[in-house]
Amino acid sequence: MNIVVVESPAKAKTINKYLGPGYKVFASFGHVRDLPAKDGSVRPDEDFEMSWEVDTASAKRMKDISDALKGADGLILATDPDREGEAISWHVLDLLNKKKAIGTKPVQRVVFNAITKKAVLEAMANPRDIDIPLVDAYLARRALDYLVGFNLSPVLWRKLPGARSAGRVQSVALRLVCDRESEIERFISEEYWNISALLKTPRGDEFEAKLVSADGKRLQARSVGNGEDAGNLKALLEGASYVVDSVEAKPVKRNPSPPFTTSTLQQAASSKLGFSASRTMQVAQRLYEGIDIGGETVGLITYMRTDGVQMAGEAIDAARQAIGGQFGARYVPEKARFYSTKAKNAQEAHEAVRPTDFNRVPDQVRQYLDADQLRLYDLIWKRGIASQMASAEIERTTVEITASNGGKQAGLRAVGSVIRFDGFIAAYTDQKEDGEQSDDGDEDGRLPEINARENLAKQKINATQHFTEPPPRYSEATLIKKMEELGIGRPSTYAATLKTLSDREYVVIDKRKLIPEAKGRLVTAFLESFFARYVEYDFTASLEEKLDRISAGELNWKDVLRDFWTDFFAQIEDTKELRVTNVLDALNEVLAPLVFPKREDNSDPRICQVCGTGKLSLKLGKYGAFVGCSNYPECNFTRQLSTDGDSEAQASNEPLSLGKDPHTDEDITLRSGRFGPYVQRGDGKEAKRSSLPKGWTPASIDHEKALALLSLPRDIGQHPESGKMISSGLGRYGPFILHDGTYANVDSIEDVFSIGLNRAVSVLADKQSKGPGGRGAAAALKEVGDHPDGGKIVVRDGKYGPYVNWAKVNATLPKGMDPQSVTLESAMALIIEKAGKTGGKPAKGKTAKAASAKAKPAAAKTKTAAAKSAKPKAAAKPKTAAKAKAATKAKAAAKPKKD
Repeated sequence: MNIVVVESPAKAKTINKYLGPGYKVFASFGHVRDLPAKDGSVRPDEDFEMSWEVDTASAKRMKDISDALKGADGLILATDPDREGEAISWHVLDLLNKKKAIGTKPVQRVVFNAITKKAVLEAMANPRDIDIPLVDAYLARRALDYLVGFNLSPVLWRKLPGARSAGRVQSVALRLVCDRESEIERFISEEYWNISALLKTPRGDEFEAKLVSADGKRLQARSVGNGEDAGNLKALLEGASYVVDSVEAKPVKRNPSPPFTTSTLQQAASSKLGFSASRTMQVAQRLYEGIDIGGETVGLITYMRTDGVQMAGEAIDAARQAIGGQFGARYVPEKARFYSTKAKNAQEAHEAVRPTDFNRVPDQVRQYLDADQLRLYDLIWKRGIASQMASAEIERTTVEITASNGGKQAGLRAVGSVIRFDGFIAAYTDQKEDGEQSDDGDEDGRLPEINARENLAKQKINATQHFTEPPPRYSEATLIKKMEELGIGRPSTYAATLKTLSDREYVVIDKRKLIPEAKGRLVTAFLESFFARYVEYDFTASLEEKLDRISAGELNWKDVLRDFWTDFFAQIEDTKELRVTNVLDALNEVLAPLVFPKREDNSDPRICQVCGTGKLSLKLGKYGAFVGCSNYPECNFTRQLSTDGDSEAQASNEPLSLGKDPHTDEDITLRSGRFGPYVQRGDGKEAKRSSLPKGWTPASIDHEKALALLSLPRDIGQHPESGKMISSGLGRYGPFILHDGTYANVDSIEDVFSIGLNRAVSVLADKQSKGPGGRGAAAALKEVGDHPDGGKIVVRDGKYGPYVNWAKVNATLPKGMDPQSVTLESAMALIIEKAGKTGGKPAKGKTAKAASAKAKPAAAKTKTAAAKSAKPKAAAKPKTAAKAKAATKAKAAAKPKKD
């Protein structure tokens, strides 16, 4: 019996079927250990020693593998065929060696790029050792990411409140998004005109030709820059005669794109299917691990984390056979196609993402897949098969035309394309993303029959005004493409990087576009100002190149860490002398377009509009950055940063009058404060204020809504059991109801104004049934009795084991104590001891001794279980007078008194 370790349980089940009874397959569920998220996990002073932590679930799985190895013949490590997979195998082997579970048993490493019976059996027949350089590259990458994150993030927390974290790849990806936003803000739109003529051939066919030259001068794109010039050119064409100078038809071949890599798959799934990068990888993982097709579980695609673009020889042969059978012999090129990647720092150790069987067409597996799986498999199959198909043959026709008007001439051009043979386009065509020109698409329409030297009739002259547009914001797809071009990150990291930026609230995704939040732009500006080297694109790419050289065995991984750490640590140390004023000055400069947007009256955007003399600047508060006046506290103008282009609308701190309170006759105003917009009744420090609830915008606030907010808290009615008032209100954590010190959240702000007594009582009861913090109460194992001061004493099963609970006191049972053996006396002793340690008072108005005495008045005759369990061991043979005295005192406190 051989023990096989893979990563996922789905894969384990499938592979066990392939291998048969001589093997037992276990899943590691990914990594079995990781660096603890605390200081000291990587120690540069100890030559970058690393401390690894095994969580409880992984420890159990490792025990199962260790136990199974006792009667096994050998161990086969079959984790994924990439750097992470190699690292998992290394971790598993290291842990098993420490458990001394392997001994002299043989250990083999096998890799397969697809989960099919053939691929798995071939891999088993060709084992190898663990690739140590690949593991070293993993260790170096993990250490670098840890050192950057755990040293740079605290700097952000100290110098830039509100910032969440920084990361080696994450921060560079964020810079790309922020740089694009800055480029958009700096963009100045320019006017230009396009001029074209609608012409008719002698045969009555119409077509359009564009103006390309005038008076012997070639017109470049956007060279007609104003309406006057456009009008003059239009007038020239209006009265001109038109003759065809030449007609040139040129055959053009268009070649297919290579099969998918991880990044191109994510890009295509975004543009064609609307999938996010993380969704693409989730669906692809399922297709790779295996789908039950007619009683057989089989992987439909090869491994999906790769930057290789080549397919295995047998896959190319299978694709060519499938092309001939499904499209015809003409679609099979004379020679097979071979590809090489153009991406920076790409590793081509693995195949591209392709179907495991090209004869398994999407329609055949439709019934076994859900909608997303089918769409992604269809995309992968079509791109894979197209990559080996014949080129598309296109005839591109260019017509040059001369327009003559008196002594002036102009040149026009018409271009059209005709597909003479569709080739690979029959299977797959690329799709445009964010205004980019597709490789396969062609915007030129088909032209009618046009002959050289024939005259054309003018039908209409069009002069259309346009304005240049800023570059588009990145989408997930285009950001991944840019990162790949620059050599930043790796295929397996793209989806996680994008998710981190979103989770940290550094970017927001709106209509599939990545928009940097103010917080994200602050972080980027800070890093560019004080850690410029570590967010440079070339530096990050060169570090990736070094990691690749480690995996190739060309560099020592600790040498790379030493070189990096020396300069990075010095930079971190320098920031200790950095004052917050230095940070603010730098951010004011870098983020001027965001922080101080131009004003319509062209006045200085940094002069406070409220007091007229103060200078506006970024300020840092507990909840992040905001803009404030230098004359504070005399001038209390503040506003939040905005990334929605409405900064100036928020900038005014002049109160907006909404009317008067009908009861107090005080003014009700809408204002903008440091923590956002709010409504206020009256003036001065005692004025009633209320923030706007989530979902309510300043533009939506009217007199009625403002009155409703200022009327909070609202009395709902008296609780039928306690007789105390239940009220509703709006707090820091949203809308709530309150009764006798107990808060319960409600779904929306509208509930605050409309909730009735019956529902309020129900919501409170539901909250109380869930226990403290709104979580479900721990399971009750035994009810041991009533506390002398009121309330039940219950033994519960908690996260960290059984404990005794009374009121707010939780006392853990001693190790080895059976929860069912707990008596009222022993429970009281534990509660008293716990309350004493925490400074609590288990019995109001009574001493601990009195409470214990009330619990057991007849305890004089025998020693109680409580006294036995509480009796200190040191009390048996005190070694000093002081210890004896302390032991006697402890014993007396634990022992119940007679009545």
